Amino acid sequence: MSKLNKKNVEDINVKGRYVLVRVDFNVPLKDGVITNDNRIVAALPTINKLVENGARIVLCSHLGKPKNGPEDKFSLKPAADRLAELVNTKVTFAKDDTVVGENAKKAVAEMQDGEIVVLENTRFRGNEETKNGEEFSKELGDLVHNEVFVMDAFGSAHRAHASTAGVAKFVKETAVGYLMNKEIEFLGNAVENPVRPFVAILGGAKVADKLNVISNLLEKCDTLIIGGGMAYTFLKAQGCEIGTSLVDDEKLDYCKEMIEKAKTLGKKLLLPVDATIAKAFPDPIDAEIEVSVVDADKIPADMMGLDIGPKTMELFANEVKNAKTVVWNGPMGVFENPVLAKGTIAVAQALADTDATTVIGGGDSAAAVMQLGFADKMSHISTGGGASLEYLEGKVLPGIAVVEDK
Repeated sequence: MSKLNKKNVEDINVKGRYVLVRVDFNVPLKDGVITNDNRIVAALPTINKLVENGARIVLCSHLGKPKNGPEDKFSLKPAADRLAELVNTKVTFAKDDTVVGENAKKAVAEMQDGEIVVLENTRFRGNEETKNGEEFSKELGDLVHNEVFVMDAFGSAHRAHASTAGVAKFVKETAVGYLMNKEIEFLGNAVENPVRPFVAILGGAKVADKLNVISNLLEKCDTLIIGGGMAYTFLKAQGCEIGTSLVDDEKLDYCKEMIEKAKTLGKKLLLPVDATIAKAFPDPIDAEIEVSVVDADKIPADMMGLDIGPKTMELFANEVKNAKTVVWNGPMGVFENPVLAKGTIAVAQALADTDATTVIGGGDSAAAVMQLGFADKMSHISTGGGASLEYLEGKVLPGIAVVEDK
């Protein structure tokens, strides 16, 4: 993958034209009330740009995982209502169980330039996956007179659904919104065209979740740092005593291969040199817990590693100091527990203190950075969990692939 250069909302003339925008309004709801509207706020730059330029905007999104077609608790109405409070134009919510029903058609037929129609949850249609979603893709295209599709939901870009990819072949023009553009720019180009030295940091629990990411990043980065639960499988692969720490025994050979691959490619692979250990995993997760620190290769048989130790924190922080690009995916320990969050905080602090481009690859690391108060110090925090991982694996995401190049 070379540098991606996709058409974006600034490259298209939308005046008086119908524009379908795939947004990510998958907001958390409690008793029908939105508990966090970040995702709606994040979509505003794209929406406002289209409003200013006189487009007729139709928004679609999924929300939650409705099992058997339409369920009121997964309705997008609360999101549409919140959007109406945030924008300076008319917002109509089209409540249709089929998503593109009579209400949607009527609302679109009556809308004026600069107005917005919000469709019902796309997952109310069981055939969102394009294997059988061709009909739905066509309906979405027809609804906007087959004019323009703007993809701005990075978190869903790895899914080949009707509303993320399928609809593209039923419109004349495609573009990405500002959110997608930023993800492509930071996440894509940090990995594909990094300013060097490029340090990649991987954490999280399982090696299995990151197999292809580890392999792909070793080819791209100068240093690969591995922390979190997955580090213990790498340590065991090197013959270290890891006690009762999390281990993926089926992946020991893979870890050995990756250690060899790093040597062959002349890349630095850094593993923890000490560990913060305890008798058992904290239960509940934020419970008070008694810990001690030992060398990473000498964890007692009845103890488990739950965070990196102070020497490792220093080792990892020093490596980040000299970097020009840093990509981080996955925490260094059980960051939800204050006693076991120190490693993750140390890495976040190191990233906050550097003038390198710092990209946080979604999921738990994004949650950790936000929760620990470092969000404003990072160059970019990805909005996609699964999508970020697939991007870091070097995969082409269907929701990006369908958008025209400049």
